[in-house]
Amino acid sequence: MSEFIQLHLLVSYPPSNLNRDDLGRPKTAIMGGKTRLRISSQSLKRAWRTSDIFASAVPGHTGIRTKNLGVYIKKSYETGMKLSDLLSGNEGAEPVFTGIDEEKASAWARVLSEQTGKLKGAESLSIEQLTHFDPSEISALEKVIAVTATSLKEPGEEDTAVFLTVLSGVDIAMFGRMLAASPRFNIEAAVQVAHAITVNTVVIEDDYFTAVDDLNRGEENIGAGHLGEMEFGSGVFYLYLCINRSLLLENLDNDKDLANKALAALVEATAKVSPSGKQSTFASRAYASYMMVEKGTQQPRSLSVAFLKPVTDNDILAAAIARLNDTKLKMDTVYGPCADSVTVMDASAGTGSLKEIIAFVKE
Repeated sequence: MSEFIQLHLLVSYPPSNLNRDDLGRPKTAIMGGKTRLRISSQSLKRAWRTSDIFASAVPGHTGIRTKNLGVYIKKSYETGMKLSDLLSGNEGAEPVFTGIDEEKASAWARVLSEQTGKLKGAESLSIEQLTHFDPSEISALEKVIAVTATSLKEPGEEDTAVFLTVLSGVDIAMFGRMLAASPRFNIEAAVQVAHAITVNTVVIEDDYFTAVDDLNRGEENIGAGHLGEMEFGSGVFYLYLCINRSLLLENLDNDKDLANKALAALVEATAKVSPSGKQSTFASRAYASYMMVEKGTQQPRSLSVAFLKPVTDNDILAAAIARLNDTKLKMDTVYGPCADSVTVMDASAGTGSLKEIIAFVKE
C-alpha cells in the first residue's frame, strides 16, 4: 500500500499580489459563496522548486523546464561549450571540444530538438510544448553533442533517445511531467498541491500611487512624474499538499536518501518560500504560522471544508487553527483515524519546530 504524507499549512500574508490573473489582479476563487484570495498550485510549485532551499538541498538534482533547449544545443555545437554550462549561465567556462560551423550546428540541433517535441516551424529550434528535462537527460544530450561534433557525424537514430524513465531530478519526480508527443515518458506526480485560498472573505483593494521626478524642482510643473494603480489583498491562506511517498521512491529509482532530501527540501520550502509576484512592491514574504503533518496509508483528504464558512473572528489565525483541529477531530470520529500519526508546529504558540516536522516526514 502507498504511504501518504499530508501537509496542512496556515500562512498569513499582508497586503500582496503574489499571483496575478490576465488583468494583473490578485487571483480569487468563490468558496462557500464568498470571495477568497487564491494562489495557484503552479505558482507555488515553481517558487518551491526554483528556490535556494532546493538548490542547496539537492544540488544537481533539479531539472529545467523550457521550449528553447534547441537554441542552447546549437550554441553548444558552435562554441564547443558543455550544454550544462550554457543552461546554467556559466558562459565563461572553457570549451570541451572544437565547435562546428553554424549551418551544421543549426541542422544537427534541429535533429536533436525534434526528439524533445514538435518544432514550431521548419527552421525553428524551439518546440511547441513547455517540457521539463531531467538532469540525466541533459547529461545524455551533452555527450551526444560532444561525440557528434568531434566525429563530424550527424546525430543518428541511435543518438536521439533523449527521454528517460529513470530520473534523478526530484522536481519532475515530485510534480510530474506530461509529454503529449511521447506519452511513454510521462511521469506521474508524487506530490499533489492544492490552490491556496484564504480562510477569510476578501475584498480586492486599489492602491493609487504617484512617483516623483527627482529633477523636478517645481519651477514649471509641480505634478507627479508618474501616476499608477495597483490592486492587492491580504488574508490567512490554507494550503494543502498530499505526498505519495511510495510513488516518489519509485520515480527516483528507489533512492531513499535522495527521496528523503527531496522531502526535507519540500517541507522547508512550503514553510518558508513565498511566490515572487510583486515582492519588490509589497515585500509580502511570510513563514507558515501553523503546520499539521499526517502520515499513513489511509485515503488522503483535504481539510478545506473547515473554511467553507469564512472565518470572521478578530483573531483570524487562532480561529483558523481551532477550526482546522475541530474539523480533523470530527473527520476522525466519523471515518476513523485518517492517519496513523500526526505532528504539529504552531509558531503562534511557540510549540513544535520545523526541524521536528522534517524529521517526522523523513522517518
